[in-house]
Formats: sequence, structure tokens, C-alpha cells
Amino acid sequence: MAVISLAFGQYILEPLFMPCGIPPLAVKLATAIGLTSVMYLNSMSVTWTARIQIFLTVSKLLAIAIIIVPGMYQLFKGETRHFENAFDLSNVQLSGMPLAFYSGMYAYAGWFYLNFVTEEVDNPARTVPLAICISMAIVTSCYVLTNVAYYTVMSAEELLASSAVAVTFAERLLGNFSIAVPVFVALSCYGTMNGCVFALSRMFYVASREGQLPEVLSMIHVRRHTPLAAVLIMYPMTMLQLLVGDIYSLLNFMSFLRWLFIGVVVLGLIYLRYTKPDLPRPFKVPLFFPVVFCITCFFMVFLSLYSDPVNTGIGFAISLTGIPAYYIFIYFNHRPKWLQRTLGNTSLSY
Repeated sequence: MAVISLAFGQYILEPLFMPCGIPPLAVKLATAIGLTSVMYLNSMSVTWTARIQIFLTVSKLLAIAIIIVPGMYQLFKGETRHFENAFDLSNVQLSGMPLAFYSGMYAYAGWFYLNFVTEEVDNPARTVPLAICISMAIVTSCYVLTNVAYYTVMSAEELLASSAVAVTFAERLLGNFSIAVPVFVALSCYGTMNGCVFALSRMFYVASREGQLPEVLSMIHVRRHTPLAAVLIMYPMTMLQLLVGDIYSLLNFMSFLRWLFIGVVVLGLIYLRYTKPDLPRPFKVPLFFPVVFCITCFFMVFLSLYSDPVNTGIGFAISLTGIPAYYIFIYFNHRPKWLQRTLGNTSLSY
């Protein structure tokens, strides 16, 4: 949430500051306002959250089309000089691969969010795998074509040096219309923020219902039918991270945790395939795919400890704080009376 929110803050202010740089404090202030509005929307209405998500998804695809179409036109005109030696491996270092994978795979990371809202999907056994397969094909096509479009007007060095790549692309190719591109990209980021809050709050809600988080997070607002406590608990955590970090440091230590746990989950599914072969499985894939996926996840995770020990170490330390929190708030039956009263009063207030 903090990563995509910072991207939103950067792009939403671009039209106001072009061609000058944006003060970092202004980015974080705009980020905080956007984050607050998303949290409020998800606290108030599930229906409007879904409607706005549809509108923002259309805006996202329109923004991508605005980048891809002129980029493909440039490519067909013969603008291919930045593709020369594109796959030259002479300067590639193995230690840099995990961080490169983290940034690249972040673009594909939405594939598992649908699993968090399975209870709100009609016929999930059919809809979930179908939606994931279709969306992955669309995302892969859009992501690759967008990057190809960027390289028709920018070199790899220029792309890395730009704080807002889509804006740099638009300034060079679209003239006066370039001011619309950061607005569309900001809407795209806002849609991702909205989708993240919608999905992650349901994960907290279900984990609480299953006894893995404090009971208060499983409570629904009596009139609005939103998981209000689960939404609100994300707010201070996200605000703290966006105030103390930047996009790349947050991306690195978040990605370390994400792919570590995804790898562990997939490893668990492989284990269950052998130990409990008779469990109902509406959707199955050949074992070759989860095995390769699992190996790739652990390769990235363990090599990143060497590549970027500070940020990955911070991410791992954040993860370890869950152990004492679990034992204090969930596991122990004989908790201190003051803690029992506090948790009880919090639950009653909701």
C-alpha cells in the first residue's frame, strides 16, 4: 500500500510542477491525502468501492493505450536504436538479479489478490482460475508492450534516471497532451490502492475469524456491512511506512517478505498434494509448475539477503514482530487482566 501510494503522490502532482522537480514532502502529503480517501471509501460502502474500481480499471487501460499506441508507431517507423544489444549479459551481476526480479514481478503481483475475496465471488471454483488466467495474459501483454514503447524514445539509463517514466515518455512524444498522462497514471495507481485495501482488509477479516488475529478485526459494521476495523487497522501502519521510506527501499523489503511467504505457501501445497491426495481440488496444475515457481521464489529471497541485506533485514525483522504479537494477543489463555479488559473493551466498542 505504501509503495503504490507513493507512486500515486508522485504522478498526481506532476502536472502542477512540470517541468520542475516535486518536493519530497509534497509527494508524501499528496500520498497521505489519497490514502485517507481510499480508506474512507472502503469503510463507507462496498458497492461504491466496486463501482469506482471498475471506472479506475477502464482509466488504467486507457492510460496504457495512450502509451502503447504512439510507442508502437515509433517502433514501426524504425526507432530501434535503444534495442541494440538489449540482451548483452557482459555487465549483468548475479547479485543484482533478485532486486531486478522484485521490481519486475511487482507489476504482476495482483494475481493472488482475487484469492483474498473468494467468499464474495460467484462460483469461485470456475471464476477465480479463469479470471487469473485472463488477467495475467492481459497484464503481461500490456506490461511488455508498455516497456517496448518506453524504449522507442528512451535509453535504459534515461529510463532509470526518470522519477516518472510515463511523464518523460509523454513529454518527448505527445507534446501538449503530455499533461494528461500523469493524471491517468495517478488514476491507475489510485485504482490499485483501492483494490489493495478491498482485498487486504478481507484477509485480515478472515484471519481474525479463524483465530489468527485479534477478534475485533472480524467485526462488520452493522449498517454499512464493511469490515471497518480491518480497514482502519491498515491506516496507521501504512502511514508510518510511507513517512519513513521511499519507493525502492519499501519495494525491496516488502518484496522479500512477499516472495518468502508465497514460496512457503506453494511448498505447503506441494506437501499436501502428497500427504493428502484425496482432498477436493477444484483447480489443479501439473506439479512441474509449482516446483519451478517455488525454487524461483527461494532463489530470489535468499540471494537478496546478499544483494540488499539492510532492506531485506528490515523486512525480515518486521515479520518476526508477528511472533510475540501472536503469543501475547492470541495464543496465551492466561493473559494479564489489564490486557483482557483492553481487548474486551475494544471489541465491545465495535
